Amino acid sequence: MEASTAATSSRSRPARLTGMSWAHFLNDGAANYLPGVLPAILISLNLSVALAGTIMAALLMGQALQPLVGIFADRVGGRVMVALGLAGSSLGGALVGFASGFWPLLGILMLIGISNAFFHPQALAGIRRLGGERPGAAMSIFMVGGEVGRGVWPALASWVVVQWGLGYLWLLALPALVTLPFVLHWAPRLPPRAADATPIAWRLHAGPLSRLVTFSTLRSLMILSVVTYVPLMWAQGGGDLTTGASFITVMLVVGVIGNLGGGRLSDRFGRRPVLIVAMSISVIMLAAFLLAEGIWLWIVLGVLGISLFATLPLGILIAQDILPENRSLGSGMALGLANALAALGVMLLGPVAALWAPAAPLWIALGGGVISIFLAIGLPEHERAT
Repeated sequence: MEASTAATSSRSRPARLTGMSWAHFLNDGAANYLPGVLPAILISLNLSVALAGTIMAALLMGQALQPLVGIFADRVGGRVMVALGLAGSSLGGALVGFASGFWPLLGILMLIGISNAFFHPQALAGIRRLGGERPGAAMSIFMVGGEVGRGVWPALASWVVVQWGLGYLWLLALPALVTLPFVLHWAPRLPPRAADATPIAWRLHAGPLSRLVTFSTLRSLMILSVVTYVPLMWAQGGGDLTTGASFITVMLVVGVIGNLGGGRLSDRFGRRPVLIVAMSISVIMLAAFLLAEGIWLWIVLGVLGISLFATLPLGILIAQDILPENRSLGSGMALGLANALAALGVMLLGPVAALWAPAAPLWIALGGGVISIFLAIGLPEHERAT
């Protein structure tokens, strides 16, 4: 009986992994389409460009709750928080177009951020379980869904706004409504953390964990700065809303190659070498983008997306290895806490963009990318299967 159950589970694993990647697509799409319509929102609500960073921070600061959610998720087990997160992100995404002012908008964005925090820790721990002996490949497949969602939805949302207006953004929530009943089947049921389980060795983990969170924060600052300020650069230069959003789409969708390749390469060569090479390429590509023109803008952004997103699954796996006693917590710190700290950085860069130009924050993020290369050198390596 046990062998039959194991065989059935093994056969259903690819389908469940695909389903979880689709749920990730919907969650991260709903939670991250804002940059594609941000110029229109600023005009609609008569807001200054200096507030662009604050608006993005409101969307992302809720992710700071991911470590706390991770602790709770590991303690109770199960999978219901994955469904709750998807439901909340989609609801908030549907409400953005109905915001009547700055403060209602911030409230809606905070709802999205908190819901996003609910989705990820339990989902990421479950994906590691589905991955079996190939956690890098499984994490890459899952991350692809999120990155495609983050890439496609800004362009899709901008198209909806151009065609019908901000009030029709609720249409983007319909796929999640149809998907929600299936999520509880796709997500693995995680066992609750035993009361007598090994306690977290904070003193042992503090050094490598702080190094990883700092690395992930600087990497996320590069991503968020591009996502936030490139459409504004384009709009201020007289470009249209859809093209500005398409820059984000190119970087994030082409970056799927990095998601897939990063996890697979790490299973073969190790995580640290892939991180060092990928971040070095990212720094070079961001500098090239700031100096490029014409078609080279699109090409450089595509390569930048590949190199940046090759590092995403690896950071999460390293965090889970650092905190084997609480892998949801590790996932929350590597992804949610790092994104929240990067969002704070994007908010602080808002006045810089208003004072000089939207390109100025990108140069600052570039400097952070250089620092991240040296941090990657000191990250712990895992033992690879032979």
